[in-house]
Amino acid sequence: MNQLSTTPEDKYCRSQWFRDARFGMFIHWGAYAVPGRGEWVRSVERMSVADYQYAVDAFNPDSFDPHAWAETAAAAGMKYAVLTAKHHDGFCLFDSQLSDYTIMENGCGRDLVREFLDAFRARGIKVGLYFSLLDWHHPDFPTYGDDHHPMRDNPEFADHQPNMERYTEFMHGQVRELCTNYGELDLLWFDFSYGALRSEAWRAEQLMAMVRELQPNVITDNRLETSGEGLGSIVTSSPHSYSGDFVSPEQVIPAEPILDDAGNPVPWESCITLNNHWGYAAEDHDWKDASTIIRTLVDCTSKGGNLLLNVGPGPDGRIPEESVRVLQEVGEWMSRNGTSIYGAGPSGYQRPTWGCYTQAGATLFAHVFLQPIGPLALTGGVKATDIASIVALADGSPRELCTDWVVAAYPDLPFISMGPTAAFTYRLPDAADTVFALTLNEPSARG
Repeated sequence: MNQLSTTPEDKYCRSQWFRDARFGMFIHWGAYAVPGRGEWVRSVERMSVADYQYAVDAFNPDSFDPHAWAETAAAAGMKYAVLTAKHHDGFCLFDSQLSDYTIMENGCGRDLVREFLDAFRARGIKVGLYFSLLDWHHPDFPTYGDDHHPMRDNPEFADHQPNMERYTEFMHGQVRELCTNYGELDLLWFDFSYGALRSEAWRAEQLMAMVRELQPNVITDNRLETSGEGLGSIVTSSPHSYSGDFVSPEQVIPAEPILDDAGNPVPWESCITLNNHWGYAAEDHDWKDASTIIRTLVDCTSKGGNLLLNVGPGPDGRIPEESVRVLQEVGEWMSRNGTSIYGAGPSGYQRPTWGCYTQAGATLFAHVFLQPIGPLALTGGVKATDIASIVALADGSPRELCTDWVVAAYPDLPFISMGPTAAFTYRLPDAADTVFALTLNEPSARG
């Protein structure tokens, strides 16, 4: 395969590991963890570079243990992880020779990106780096009148003249550093395009050509030309060279699989927060529970997508205990049911009212979210003649199709027996999602 190709076929092949993985960890971490009010604190509070310097100076994460992070991700069943090498504030967690606004020159003097990559690779987890196309610290980035810059409505900056040629040269240089100095990267997560700042405003074709030269196997998101609300040319018959390898919806799960103009599946990944912030927010304790995360992951998989679930470590470098607890519970479910997620995707059947289906090869997985009354109706187009055998995935115990009198009125609809008789229904062993694995006689087409 020509890795420089932008054809849908080659791009789809390049992302095979990504589509098999299905579940990843997003890590938003930087100096913004010190104020603890989210990663957009500079923009929201109109903080100047000088006002923000206290956070940079105080960012000294003496409890940072990347191996503990990697163990948490692995125990949760996550197969890849993406760290914010640089967010919009411009502060780098890596050793950049193009700026002194880095962790090496401020704070602890440790290359946190390198430590992250080494630890996660050692654990067998694929690695990615997030890189913001914005830089609120750089003097040549648009300031006054910009949609997001902290000084966007500060009259002291009304005469500021951005120099995008100089800025993009700097930005490309930092991407080159990441692609050159840190070994093979599995994923680059660019963020984000808006207004007039999209596509060739970033010199995106040149940037992607450099990335492909230095990291021929890396996959990228679609945000050189759009953002979380957009799809971009990746879903068209003529994708740009910088259209990316996957669509990146944010804080939402697409209602349907994402398809291109010809009806072919397009890889996608929903990035979701565990509470309501990406970066550490000390007062935000509105945590999603494990059941919600499990069902969201299943929902993504059933539509051909991935779930990139975020954690926001604190200024000391530790992932919040609430996040770890939820991830542990998700991991317990994944340890029993992961084969219904990894390498799985959409089935050829319609979604049932009690949950959803995923499929891998000749195995159809019935994910049951709602406690049935009586036997479980396998709606969505499944036929009894499709089914060779049924087991409860968590423990491998066999299940039978119900033939009792209660289902006699539905001769074309198969039901799974949920108890010793039709009038006796066992409670689902896993309230979040009980999974039945159905071996099919003839597997239907997988999306």
